[in-house]
Amino acid sequence: MVKKLVKRYLAEVEEDIISIRRHLHRYPELSHQEYKTSKLVQEKLAASHIQFKAGYGNTGVLGMIQGEKPGKTVALRADMDALPIQEKNDIPYKSTKPGVMHACGHDAHTAMLLGAAEILNRMRAHIEGKVLLVFQPAEEDAPIGGAQLMLNDGVFEKHQPDVIYGMHVWPDLPVGTIGIRKREMMGASDRFKITIQGRGGHASMPHQTNDAIVTAGYLITAMQSIVSRSINPLKQSVVTIGKINGGYQANVIAEKVTLSGTVRTYDQEIKHKIKQRLSKICNKTAAMFESTIDMTYIDGYEATINTPRWASLVRQTAIDLFGNNATPEVEPALTAEDFSRYLKHYQGAFIWLGTRVDHPNEQKALHNPEFKLNEKALPLGSELLVHLVLNTLKKLNGEVNESHAIYQIH
Repeated sequence: MVKKLVKRYLAEVEEDIISIRRHLHRYPELSHQEYKTSKLVQEKLAASHIQFKAGYGNTGVLGMIQGEKPGKTVALRADMDALPIQEKNDIPYKSTKPGVMHACGHDAHTAMLLGAAEILNRMRAHIEGKVLLVFQPAEEDAPIGGAQLMLNDGVFEKHQPDVIYGMHVWPDLPVGTIGIRKREMMGASDRFKITIQGRGGHASMPHQTNDAIVTAGYLITAMQSIVSRSINPLKQSVVTIGKINGGYQANVIAEKVTLSGTVRTYDQEIKHKIKQRLSKICNKTAAMFESTIDMTYIDGYEATINTPRWASLVRQTAIDLFGNNATPEVEPALTAEDFSRYLKHYQGAFIWLGTRVDHPNEQKALHNPEFKLNEKALPLGSELLVHLVLNTLKKLNGEVNESHAIYQIH
């Protein structure tokens, strides 16, 4: 009965989900600038008579649906911000803002959560507890991120979730499938900046200088040995130098070079070891080349680690809805997500929704200026979120009732 009811409501809001996604795609907004997106979310919630409060993390919105039956609380989160990327797709709803694009699917995340909210609001008679709707800004603003800003502003101060779920479109998976793991889902993302200070001079007289570029070359080579020689090969990690600045011109020896990069890990112990090795290599290289090397290390998003019991519930719910092949085995990704900030305080799970386009050779990766997603997946995403809420509340409240029964027996 509940499945049929969800299907019926889904059919009624499916076009709205697609329409909202296309509108948001046409008018993307960067991190901390999601004013019109936030306004649209508020208008949609108000039109559905869903309670909400805005202003968390500046543009964030918290909606709340109170079921007609008492019970626990489940939160659903969607991020709203776009990226500083010039869109190259030729589509009717192409971004109208130069240099700004929803190249990571946050437009779809917001639309799917609004769709799920509309369905859940119509099903209050079947909800045993509360549903929190978290529309979050600035996920792309690593290492700060909007999740922490919302938490700092007390987004869960009045209503504490017992379980929280987040969902991300995933172009590697076909429509009708989801990616879910019981533990590591996505990696921690830290950043570093290294400044090498040498002594510049004429290229023909290197003996009078201390070449910062030569020092940088040695340092880069030594840093690449961290993962290959200092870390257990079975423990995944990455050290990447993504940017180098230094030098003036061909006949001038550089006095200063800066290196910027990122460290990606799943394991806190591995992260700390890499951090220590980076510092030691910088200090020893500075001594060897008689230079000054300063490193600034910025701790970013932590690894996104799912709670096994709720990841299992996600898997079972997906199989019930989409069939036995709905949850293929997936490897974790070292891309980062500030949903990890919520999982640090609350149990829950992060989910990948298959959104591969119909012609796989046309599929571009996330953060690509030609990124596309298959909109056929969006109603499925809303449907999964709705059933996750109902199933999670049923499980949570069943455990409470069972514990009360045991207490009464004893």
